[in-house]
Amino acid sequence: MTVIAALSATSIAIGAAPAAVGAPVPPAADPQVAPAPPFGTLPLPPELDRSFYAPPPAAVAAARPGQILNARRISLAALSVVPVAVDAWQVSYRSTNTRGQAIPAVATLLTPRGSDPGRTRRLVAWQSAEDSTAQYCAPSYVLQQGSVPGNLSGSVDSSLEVLQIASLLATGSSVVVADHEGPQSAFAAGPLAGRIVLDGIRAARAFAPLRLAPDARIGMMGYSGGAIATGWAAELQRSYAPELAITAAAEGGVPADIRALVDLANRNLGSGLIMAGIIGVSREYPELARFVATRVNPLGRALIAAKNPLCLTYQAALAPFVDLKGLFTGPGDPLDQPVPRRVLAQLKMGSTVPTIPLFVYQSHPDWIAPVGPVDTLVRTYCAAPGARVEYLRDHFSEHISLAVAGFLPAMLWLNDRLDGRPARAGCSTTDVGTIAGDPAVRQAFVAQVGDVIGGLFQRRLGDPPRR
Repeated sequence: MTVIAALSATSIAIGAAPAAVGAPVPPAADPQVAPAPPFGTLPLPPELDRSFYAPPPAAVAAARPGQILNARRISLAALSVVPVAVDAWQVSYRSTNTRGQAIPAVATLLTPRGSDPGRTRRLVAWQSAEDSTAQYCAPSYVLQQGSVPGNLSGSVDSSLEVLQIASLLATGSSVVVADHEGPQSAFAAGPLAGRIVLDGIRAARAFAPLRLAPDARIGMMGYSGGAIATGWAAELQRSYAPELAITAAAEGGVPADIRALVDLANRNLGSGLIMAGIIGVSREYPELARFVATRVNPLGRALIAAKNPLCLTYQAALAPFVDLKGLFTGPGDPLDQPVPRRVLAQLKMGSTVPTIPLFVYQSHPDWIAPVGPVDTLVRTYCAAPGARVEYLRDHFSEHISLAVAGFLPAMLWLNDRLDGRPARAGCSTTDVGTIAGDPAVRQAFVAQVGDVIGGLFQRRLGDPPRR
């Protein structure tokens, strides 16, 4: 049996949902931090590491949102192999699902090695484009040294994003990377992801070894699947975590309207990936799960069974150009039925205007997350008094290339906010041929390459910080 097959079988056999909540118990003090395992120890995938990823339901229910339940040191590695010279931990903490129930969540915490105690004044919440339906695809597992490499597991984005995380660390920022799909790997369930991200920031602020100053500025950043989590965290912050003074957020390749993604992907190249989103959303919304179970045809049932335990690469490769809507029985467009329409409405961004400055970047010919709903989202935000949105549209890139080209201008913008330079007042929309043509971006790219190479050769990223 291959590694992927073994992990997949484990995911199916064990399942990802937490056990039912039992009787409350008095909340305990934050736990001691477990030391890093000896060199050469292979980390267990979450499906086999239940004591950390699935703490007792009663303990989860008794904790406050963001309260740490378990903590341990880990070794961060590029591509699962090459160690990176930063301090790294994992924390298990309490979060809340969209039905108000307590759930466990896990985040990876990173900080430049050698930073002065009490002087770390920047925290970036990086949201990975996990885009998967199994826990072994989560960044907390993929970022560890000795994990199954992303090119084998299919978790290619979370694996490669360590290079972007290294750039954030090089600026002197601490970084929190939440497994924002939650314990059921509910891909594309934005309101859930936003809560998990905000609780991950709460956990990071309370984690003493991270050495965050009380007045540390907080930024958020994510692309594609990571933009779902980032955008929803920005919209939910005022109601769900009002005590968090978040400075700014940058998001790109934004899936602003999940229905539009399904419409675009139907019989198109992206249908395999978007079908994974349908599976993920149904895990968080039981009414949609019941609709799918009763209306899907035999081919759809077989595809769902095959896709249930897969990471991004295999999700995208399995069933491109499929007629997604044709997998459901009954007359008309299945998305127009009451249950899917109601759930999709809850997943559409724009119901609340974030109070923090936003940088939004989007490919005009995006073939996964169409530009039209992003234009609409920006107009919706900007119709509100006091909105601060800088919107950048790239006309030569597409979804995947913009993930690379757009990171640096987004990071430069966020870096200015974290340095205390105020965002531009009001809203602006800028159209460019290609973001890569900006001289400041080219200069930042050279610095990023130096950061990555230095990190791979054990240079301490962020010591001293590079702004």
